[in-house]
Amino acid sequence: MPRDLPVTSQSDIERHVVQLVQSDLRGRFSLNSDETAWPVFISLLGSFRLLQAGQPVSIRGNSKASMLLGALALRNGRPIAREALLNLFWPDTEDTDLAGQALHSLVRDLHKRLRANLGSVRLVVPADGHYRLNSEAGVGVDVAIFDALVTAGEQQVRAHNLAAAVTLYKQALTLYRGDLCVDTDVYACIQKEYLRGRYLTLLAWMADYHYRLGDYAESLAFVRRLLASDPCREDAHRLAMHCYMRLGERTQALRHYHLCVTVLQADLMVYPESETVALFEQIRRDPRSI
Repeated sequence: MPRDLPVTSQSDIERHVVQLVQSDLRGRFSLNSDETAWPVFISLLGSFRLLQAGQPVSIRGNSKASMLLGALALRNGRPIAREALLNLFWPDTEDTDLAGQALHSLVRDLHKRLRANLGSVRLVVPADGHYRLNSEAGVGVDVAIFDALVTAGEQQVRAHNLAAAVTLYKQALTLYRGDLCVDTDVYACIQKEYLRGRYLTLLAWMADYHYRLGDYAESLAFVRRLLASDPCREDAHRLAMHCYMRLGERTQALRHYHLCVTVLQADLMVYPESETVALFEQIRRDPRSI
């Protein structure tokens, strides 16, 4: 990547981002990351939260309700077969009729809790032996919005609109409070790793972007977030060492190398890559060359 980055006025950035939001890239939902702007908002990143007009809705004591919402919200409008839900929540029951009634009661209870903001519109829609989240009714899901924001940011990177990409990426990062909390089935496990991968890639991009801008403190802040989630990423350790050198903290750069060695040995029982060792030796013997 070249060191010279395109310069775009703030008004152009804001106008472009607004156009992106209005275009509704995925067709099913807005890119609005403000959870208080949604009639109903479901958060699955970090921990399960259900919000109505920005206020938390408690469904404590009913773990199946949160599991149902989690499974449906993760698919964001795509249906799940009724049989799959019955097997998921009542795997040991032989009375499918009774389990079906319990599922119906769960859906009805959720509708009652959220009626103030959705009115007669159902949160969960049953149809043709399937259930789906009624995303068209003004239900926001952090997972879907995070994914859409990252995708929109990637499109701006490919178009060389880096400042617009940063605006979108920062919105995405506000949503990622932790890894996906849903672990109901194989699909959820796959999505958890997919979203985690996108998050880590996003942090790495932001760290590199700020480093190339010469904002080494901000770059280091993103590196630290990256290493907190993936402590064995050597590219991040090397970037941290570079940041410390640019900030005039050679001793800290050397210490960080030893931290990298300790982490790799403890977690993977391996030694640093040759590139990492070479950087350490360069810092130790010829720091002015960096």
